[in-house]
Amino acid sequence: MRGRTRSLYEGPRHRGFAEAEWYIPAVRHLWQALLLGALVAIAAPAAYAQDAIYVVRHAERADQSTDSPLSPAGQTRAESLARVLRDAGVTHIFTTELQRTAQTAAPTATSRHVTPHALAAADTAAVVTALRRLTPTDRALVVGHSNTVPAILAGLGVTTPVTIADAEFDNLFVVVPRADGPPALLRMRY
Repeated sequence: MRGRTRSLYEGPRHRGFAEAEWYIPAVRHLWQALLLGALVAIAAPAAYAQDAIYVVRHAERADQSTDSPLSPAGQTRAESLARVLRDAGVTHIFTTELQRTAQTAAPTATSRHVTPHALAAADTAAVVTALRRLTPTDRALVVGHSNTVPAILAGLGVTTPVTIADAEFDNLFVVVPRADGPPALLRMRY
């Protein structure tokens, strides 16, 4: 041992590191929640509608049928979304009539004790109208589709063009309305 430096992961103090693999994702989720909270806190005084609107595409689907359920990977992603939004204060949830959006929202709805409202997937204007009717302290989760999420964001006044690839299921868009201009948009992955 003389003359040799020890690695950070060597020695008896770090034997438990392998058993604590849960620690890294937990810290990542904590940082995401803190970042979401900071963004909301910065923009909240100027908000004209809600504190925050969380918009996601449904999680991975089991097949390409019109009303396909979530795959096992999609169920896992839906649970991950619920963990990320656990402390986000979601008060309203909007989905479409298709089961993959309802299943994506289900873990968050259960943990927050919120009943989701299903709206027609093709009617993005109805979603935007419903969001604009919420009170200033409300925070909403919207679960849509790759072709409706960009339209919903645009309807909320987001000026940045948004595209979602067919294989992308992990985008979390955080929209914070502002009275003095277009809303702030944060695009995250979960």
